[in-house]
Amino acid sequence: QVQVVESGGGLVQAGGSLRLSCAASGRTFSTYTMGWFRQAPGKEREFVAVITASGGSTYYADSVKGRFTISRDNAKNTVYLQMNSLKPEDTAVYYCAARIVNLGSIYNAGQYTYWGQGTQVTVSS
Repeated sequence: QVQVVESGGGLVQAGGSLRLSCAASGRTFSTYTMGWFRQAPGKEREFVAVITASGGSTYYADSVKGRFTISRDNAKNTVYLQMNSLKPEDTAVYYCAARIVNLGSIYNAGQYTYWGQGTQVTVSS
């Protein structure tokens, strides 16, 4: 079983930046597609960003394009989400997830097998 742990959340003013980290266990980390999702109070979980196993391709939700950057360091079994120009609308619990079996859409949370417990990001106005 893959263990996933997020860190780096916190309170930041609008316009500020945060860098989230996601540490995952497993010898085969380099074969996993890794995604970031978020869930705000009273709303459904939504896709934020995803990076392919090799790190060669990245995809973003329209709401974060140009502001967020996903990256990975396979030697460290770690994925990052650099968040710049933060807005109050970005306030949510952010989750990191690993996609083990490459079936279905990479944008669908249901296609990811292992999830972290989440880290809270709060952006004040």
